[in-house]
Amino acid sequence: MELLWSNKYLAAKDISKIVKEYIGWEKNTTYTVIKRLIDKGAIVREDPGFICRAAISKRAVQNIETKFLLNKLYNGSLSTFFTDYLKEQELSSPELLELQRIISEQRL
Repeated sequence: MELLWSNKYLAAKDISKIVKEYIGWEKNTTYTVIKRLIDKGAIVREDPGFICRAAISKRAVQNIETKFLLNKLYNGSLSTFFTDYLKEQELSSPELLELQRIISEQRL
């Protein structure tokens, strides 16, 4: 998905070459993953040339994954997550100010 988010669209054969170089997957493995992502609606296939493009934005995937983790680890409680996480952090003054700004905007 990172390849498609950064390149907008790529031919499956090009994805396969890049993935082989960086991850070591064989062509069949890459094509299987591409097919699964097509079946899930994450990638759209366009012909001719088996051109692939992302059907879902990186931001949307991040939101889905974040909600999944919050549900799994914190019973969906954002406040519990922030409380636990921030207790373990040493935040700089600029970071604290940024967090205060974000919270203030949420109150509006």
